[in-house]
Amino acid sequence: MRQFALLVLFLVVTAAVAAVAAQFAPGVWYAALTKPSWTPPNSIFAPVWTVLYAAIAVAGWLVWRARNGEAALVLWVTGLILNGLWSWLFFGLHAIGWALLDIGLLWVSIIGFMLAAWSRSRPAALLFLPYLAWVSYAAVLNGAIWRLNGDGRHWVVLEWA
Repeated sequence: MRQFALLVLFLVVTAAVAAVAAQFAPGVWYAALTKPSWTPPNSIFAPVWTVLYAAIAVAGWLVWRARNGEAALVLWVTGLILNGLWSWLFFGLHAIGWALLDIGLLWVSIIGFMLAAWSRSRPAALLFLPYLAWVSYAAVLNGAIWRLNGDGRHWVVLEWA
C-alpha cells in the first residue's frame, strides 16, 4: 500500500507541473509566428504530454523504489523544473531564445537521468526514451521558430500582455 501511495505522489507532483505549464498555452502570439511546415497541430500536444508526464512520474517512482538513486532523482526533479520553465519562457514571456537554452538543459537532464537510472532501474531509464525523442523534436522545432522569427530579438521579453 505504501508503494502505491508513493506512485500516486509522483503522479500528483508531475500533474502539478503539467498544470502549471498548461497555464502558458499557445495563443494568438504563437499562431502569428512563422513556423516550419513540419510543426505539429496544436491538438497533438495535450495527448502526447499526457502520456509523457505519466511515463515521467512512473520512471521517478521506479528509481525511488530502487534505492540509492539520489543522483537520478535530482536529475528527475531538475528535468521537471526545466520542463515547466520552458512553457513559461516560450509561451508566457515569448522569449524563444531563452526557451531554446532551457530545452537544451532539459535534454541534458533527460540524458543524465537515463544514465543515472540505468543501473538502478532499466525500466525507468527506458520510460524516458519517448520523452527524449519528443524533447529532441521540440528542441529542433524551438530552434527553427527562433531562426524563422528574427534576429535574436526573442531572447528578451517582447510583450507583457
